[in-house]
Amino acid sequence: MPRLFVALDLPEIVADALTQIQYGVDGARWRPVENFHVTLAFIGEADRHDFASALDALSTIDAPAFEMRLKGAGFFGDKRPSSLWAGVEASNALDHLQSKVETALRRSGFELERRKFTPHVTLAYLKGATREAAAQYCAEHGLFSCGPFPVEEFHLYSSRLGGEASHYEIEASYALSSSR
Repeated sequence: MPRLFVALDLPEIVADALTQIQYGVDGARWRPVENFHVTLAFIGEADRHDFASALDALSTIDAPAFEMRLKGAGFFGDKRPSSLWAGVEASNALDHLQSKVETALRRSGFELERRKFTPHVTLAYLKGATREAAAQYCAEHGLFSCGPFPVEEFHLYSSRLGGEASHYEIEASYALSSSR
């Protein structure tokens, strides 16, 4: 059964910039460029009925297009770092879209995580990397910045586990309204 999530994809030039900072941490499994995205909501395992419900829920969303910028670096996992990421600059438009996605999915009966939305692009999963190594990486790349770039649509993705990396596929795309 595939896992579903809602996310923004990144322009090729932005993804290329991210590959330039994927180095220097022992125990890092660097994500392939085709897996870069900014998750808006993680749905989880879904059958055909769930898939149809997600398609319907997301089709009701009306939100404006906006510009986004990647900025900084961080890691998840306090004592044992689990992943490295590039941050996304704070944006009311991004928060608005994410809130609409989450609300539409919850109204359709999906149980979503209750974590605070922390927009980011996962660069690597860590296995055995020290907190010091993760902190050093973030210090070295804390001034990373890329963009702004236009965000004109969001996507429903499916994820299937693979060998080194999961395989992500866009199942549906939803246009954001032009604000000009």
